[in-house]
Amino acid sequence: MNHVIKLITAMVLAGVLYSCSEPKKDQPIDGRWYTQAQLKMGKRVFTENCAMCHEEKAESTPDWKQTLADGSYPAPPLNGSAHAWHHSLSILLRTINQGGSKLGGKMPGFEGKLTEDEKMAAIAFFQSFWNERFMASGKTMGI
Repeated sequence: MNHVIKLITAMVLAGVLYSCSEPKKDQPIDGRWYTQAQLKMGKRVFTENCAMCHEEKAESTPDWKQTLADGSYPAPPLNGSAHAWHHSLSILLRTINQGGSKLGGKMPGFEGKLTEDEKMAAIAFFQSFWNERFMASGKTMGI
């Protein structure tokens, strides 16, 4: 009987340790605002809607400040190597909704094409490439 109690105790303890070590899909990742589930959705949304211009890992074009032959600007990097990191979530969402034509780019607006959850997930995906300093700036959570 004593062996059974020890076995049950060991199994319960192993279950507790396992559940603590597994990242929860609904818990923020390493102090960031987004969850594993948002990141997974964001990768899909970004790949399907954004990567054609911003590239697979949001690295985009290195000459994003140089105008194209038609006078418009190419898609900027969103991976933290350009200026996107200093924009609040509200500005990032506004740009996703309205597109980039007001800023001299060609990005189409996604208002009515993507849900709010999909837009936030796409932002989570490209912010996942940002370093801790950018994430700690406070703007990443401001709406």
